[in-house]
Amino acid sequence: MPVTVVRFNLVDPDATPASLSARYRAAVEMSAYADEHGVTTVQTEEHHGVANNWLPSPFTFAGAVFGATRHLAVTVSAIIGPLHDPLRLAEDVAVLDLLSGGRLVTVAGIGYRPEEYALFDVDWKRRGRLQDEVLETVLKAWTGEEFSYRGRTVRVTPRPFSDPHPLLLVGGSSRAAARRAARLGLPFFPSAHLPDLEAYYKERLTEYGTEGWTMMPAAETPLLHIAEDPDRTWAAYGRHFLHEARTYASWQSGDIRSAVRSAATTVEELRAEGVYRVLTPEACAAQGLDHHVLHPLSGGMPVEEGWRSLRLFCEDVMPRLRDLEGRAGA
Repeated sequence: MPVTVVRFNLVDPDATPASLSARYRAAVEMSAYADEHGVTTVQTEEHHGVANNWLPSPFTFAGAVFGATRHLAVTVSAIIGPLHDPLRLAEDVAVLDLLSGGRLVTVAGIGYRPEEYALFDVDWKRRGRLQDEVLETVLKAWTGEEFSYRGRTVRVTPRPFSDPHPLLLVGGSSRAAARRAARLGLPFFPSAHLPDLEAYYKERLTEYGTEGWTMMPAAETPLLHIAEDPDRTWAAYGRHFLHEARTYASWQSGDIRSAVRSAATTVEELRAEGVYRVLTPEACAAQGLDHHVLHPLSGGMPVEEGWRSLRLFCEDVMPRLRDLEGRAGA
């Protein structure tokens, strides 16, 4: 059975506090519904100070999702490590790991928006060193033992549920990120399909004498929306997909590589490009994807349309995927 992911970043450029509250509550309810129907993962992320209300607090959202679900994982992909106090981060992840019984997956990157660092008065030029400190500190903290931190002896409790520690991956698209992951013996999460970088990471594992593995996006990782009439959906709601695509594009310089990368400037161009795909249930099942990433509330999508997409995915696409898997195994 392919991996199935429901992604939420809670973007809504036209939100009021009341409508955004309804969107947040709907996302938690959608997560519970997805969990009941066997979806593998809810994915969320972190960005700060964005005019379109991009989710800034993924761990708080993850806690709400864990309280409403019993089986699915929540992947935070990614946190911006240098913006977090290392000790508090270790505590927050440990509590979520205990609460969920080990269902939290955290990807730690360094981000690519200097304005986020300025918001929290964190030195952009020191982001690599700060990331090293964050990762080294949380790994020590999760042992539950005393250790030296910034010249003093500290101890962080409680210990997490997962042994030896909660699942923590190093994210990024640079050799520095791959080296950091290998040195610490942590899994590596390239931000796009980058086989050469994966090979470099494996070479560094050998060099450092550590063990690790790679969770890399496929060459094609489209963001999916399911509809009975894709033409009508693109006409009515294409602007929401375009809003998110243009937001991402405005953040990505030439050296930033991402699985979600669009050059489209119009809805028509976006549809032709294939990064965002509106598919019928039949067409979605026939794609042959290893990962199905549903994005029901993309770019401020109306909640009721998000529910339509999610229900079609869970009640029509997923049974087709199980049937295809059964035929393949017969």
